[in-house]
Amino acid sequence: MQVTFYGVRGSTPAPGAEFSRYGGNTACVHVKLSDGTHLILDSGTGIKKLGNILARHSDDIHLLLSHNHWDHIQGFPFFLPAFQPRRKIFITPGLTTPFEPEAILNQMSGSWFPISKNELLADIKILEKDESILSWKIGSATITRRKMNHPGGGSSYLINDGGTKLAYVTDNELFPPYRIETEFSEWQSFIKNADLLIHDAQYTDKDMPLKHGWGHSLLEQAVELATSSGVKRCAFYSHDHTRTDDALDELMMHVKERLDQLKSPVDIMAAHEGQVVIL
Repeated sequence: MQVTFYGVRGSTPAPGAEFSRYGGNTACVHVKLSDGTHLILDSGTGIKKLGNILARHSDDIHLLLSHNHWDHIQGFPFFLPAFQPRRKIFITPGLTTPFEPEAILNQMSGSWFPISKNELLADIKILEKDESILSWKIGSATITRRKMNHPGGGSSYLINDGGTKLAYVTDNELFPPYRIETEFSEWQSFIKNADLLIHDAQYTDKDMPLKHGWGHSLLEQAVELATSSGVKRCAFYSHDHTRTDDALDELMMHVKERLDQLKSPVDIMAAHEGQVVIL
């Protein structure tokens, strides 16, 4: 399994030289399964560059959406394969409240975008899976989902490809003030022994209490989850759009110090655009 990050920012893109090392594009991760199947996690602005690469061939594309907030769907109108005749794109929407599986296409209408969804040339199918369906197959992998803790809801995913496990848990508030969809202990079981955990770590203690309830985790909470779940590697994700590269470097220094204190073997990094992880 090959994992490539194309967008790692949360909420809105972060342009400028001070964000260039980690990258300023919003959520998008490309996963190439062991059988060659192309799987994409979210469709933020990072999907534009990925689309330019995938447009060079005609393989089917599977897109798993966590939810419909703009930073997770705003890149799709610029996704070149969507404009390729006979290209097959399968989209699995997140379990949002309300459930709006067509949101990624409906953003291309009216005064929001100059090109209608009806002008897309690809064969695009929205796969509306009943809430009771927790697992299914895509290529060589088994996909399992859980509800994330986020305003408006959504889905997190575990991708098991022949025993190699990738967990994608973004925009997830581990200890929210609103109704908890998935408890901390349930997350521990869901991601247990994953080879790579991609987890939201957008906020720090300084961001609170203002942003409590906004649907993102504290960096310290993400450290606790990673170290208590036996994951081998963890990539912090959904970096705050105001946090510069230097600020992220400083945060990661504190994370390393904390891991040393805990004597934890988990390898934690801050995801950056262009980063490739082979599992």
